[in-house]
Amino acid sequence: MNRTTFDYIVVGAGSAGCALANRLSENGRYTVLLIEAGPPDRSPWIHLPIGYGKTMFHRTLNWGLHTETEPGMDNRQLYWPRGRCLGGSSSINGLIYIRGQAADYDHWAALGNDGWAWKDVLPYFMRAEANIRGANSLHGADGPLRISDVGSRHELMEAIIAAGESLSIPRNDDFNGPSQEGIGYFQLTTHRGLRCSSATAYLKPARRRKNLHIITNAQVTRLEFSQGQTTGIRYRHLGQECRASVSREIILAAGAVHSPHLLELSGVGHSDRLRSLGIPVHHHLPGVGENLQDHLQVRLMYKVKKPITTNDDLRSLFGQARIGLQWLFKRSGPLAIGINQGGLFTRVLPESKTPDVQFHFGTISADQAGAKPHPWSGCTFSVCQLRPQSRGHIHLRSSNPLQAPAIQPNYLEDETDHRTIVGGLKLARKLARTEALSLLIGDEYRPGQDIETDDEWLGFARQYGATIFHPVGTCKMGQDKESVVDHRLRVHGVPGLRVADASIMPTLVSGNTNAPAIMIGEKAAEMILADAG
Repeated sequence: MNRTTFDYIVVGAGSAGCALANRLSENGRYTVLLIEAGPPDRSPWIHLPIGYGKTMFHRTLNWGLHTETEPGMDNRQLYWPRGRCLGGSSSINGLIYIRGQAADYDHWAALGNDGWAWKDVLPYFMRAEANIRGANSLHGADGPLRISDVGSRHELMEAIIAAGESLSIPRNDDFNGPSQEGIGYFQLTTHRGLRCSSATAYLKPARRRKNLHIITNAQVTRLEFSQGQTTGIRYRHLGQECRASVSREIILAAGAVHSPHLLELSGVGHSDRLRSLGIPVHHHLPGVGENLQDHLQVRLMYKVKKPITTNDDLRSLFGQARIGLQWLFKRSGPLAIGINQGGLFTRVLPESKTPDVQFHFGTISADQAGAKPHPWSGCTFSVCQLRPQSRGHIHLRSSNPLQAPAIQPNYLEDETDHRTIVGGLKLARKLARTEALSLLIGDEYRPGQDIETDDEWLGFARQYGATIFHPVGTCKMGQDKESVVDHRLRVHGVPGLRVADASIMPTLVSGNTNAPAIMIGEKAAEMILADAG
């Protein structure tokens, strides 16, 4: 076995992990190992935004996970894509840059997590950001993560915005500005028509540092401990069992699925569960793998009366050539955007003080996200509840580190989730039927006009709902008996070990999770360096 010692080991080169590796190695004082289960990010489908459709089911770049049978989803097993390469899910996601609401982070702080209120996390969002619009009181311009506008205005998206305004939903040109509420175009993690993943943003400028070591195609199988201290990792690389030792800390940044998975493999979790699988208990920590939350999306699809959709662009060789030339010479068009151009944040429950649903508008339609587009002009209104109350869990199936864990999200278990998703779906249909969209929106392909009552809408959500790829919470930050890490992301009762990724979120943020995960990586690095003195 090879054995090498590093000051810090970061497990997982995803949204948070790449930021951690860059910042921890930046001053040159510490040696850092970044270890990733997947390959380098060399595939052109990663870097071309519309390649999202190719990476969604890619057998190498995607973990291709599935949930257990979901009682609340017509007993279906749902597909869960997760990034498995440098950049992690930031290399295969929909590129949307959303931070969430200030109230999300203030709620984290109110739960006892000092230093995680909005005023505390905003500087890390700004530090990460290189926004094409420049710097102001809410945005940064000098960070590594490139943030761009959708380059050109689309006829259908403009009509959707007008439809929202006719329903008293204001146009919003910056969902990360003073207010999230409204309808408008998203900003994307792109630069000059190419994806800006966390690997592109953070690893590319740091690769030549002599103190930063990156190992790909290396799956960590367990952590090692000695006399109560975290001392290293074991991992499989090129068919061999290898070891790496750490002199300071190990930071798990493997995401909401694989961080708790690795903790349990290493004997950190609920002692009864670990013993039942024959795993020696290192530390009883019952919250590991619990508190799973995810955004459920339910997609309405419409036929469009004019051939102006991405379906039309991709249907013919002429259309493909046209959008290819548009990208080549202008770095714009469908190839530079991906799937969703715009969105909507609003309230559908009377008791909600801030937006409780998010829509993603795509000028494309397919029976499954990332699947082959329909052979007709089509668009999609994807509806998701921002703050689901249902809670699930992720746990080991066996002591085999290469076997995927059991994922049980428990979607639509809570009655508030029922009301919210039904309210969102009814609003989506109302939007599609406005006069502003009457010249463009045709037949409702899915669910179809037969769906009318609340029970029918809920049944539709159970039949067709799917993840929108935002799992969080399985290594919860807090001080209660179900928490896994403290407010400085140190694993309770396990010295020398932290978790820094979306799994530490005590509650799900109100929006897409890539930007918050990167923020967590930025903030974690600063805390680690501060503790190092």
